[in-house]
Amino acid sequence: MMAPTEDPVDAAWQARREGRHEDAERGLLEVIRTARQSGTRLQLIRGLNALAHVVRDVDQDERALPLYEEAVILSREEGDILVLAHTVRHLGDLHRDADRLAEADQCYSESISLYRSAGSPPALDFANALRPAALLKERQGDDAGARELWSEARVLYQAAGVQPGVDECVRHLGR
Repeated sequence: MMAPTEDPVDAAWQARREGRHEDAERGLLEVIRTARQSGTRLQLIRGLNALAHVVRDVDQDERALPLYEEAVILSREEGDILVLAHTVRHLGDLHRDADRLAEADQCYSESISLYRSAGSPPALDFANALRPAALLKERQGDDAGARELWSEARVLYQAAGVQPGVDECVRHLGR
């Protein structure tokens, strides 16, 4: 049961971490409904993004696509560069996983460009955008492009204190 002052999106993330996907989905559908009625755009974006994650967890990627697409549209309208960069990156992940590589590449390029334009974006968020772009470059046979992205991601993961991220980058750079 959620405490009255607890953020419902945070509560849904917690339910997701605990494997309670139905509870998370139910809570997020309520967040989305309420945000649509009240016009709370950032909360709607957060709800759409979180619900897309939840449905992907249970292999319902086809349900996630329109959620991410709507969140991207709303993020563009909202004008928050970091929210848009994060959302576009997740849309790219969905496209990459579905073998829509051109669409994934476009999303990753936009996300990285947005992070670069943000000045000092959070290191972990930026690294998490570079990582899947590097994986895509490897898949496309662009070793030089992948190496550049892995190198930059390694520095950012190190700055964020995320050793598993650093280790993954080092493994890929060693290939």
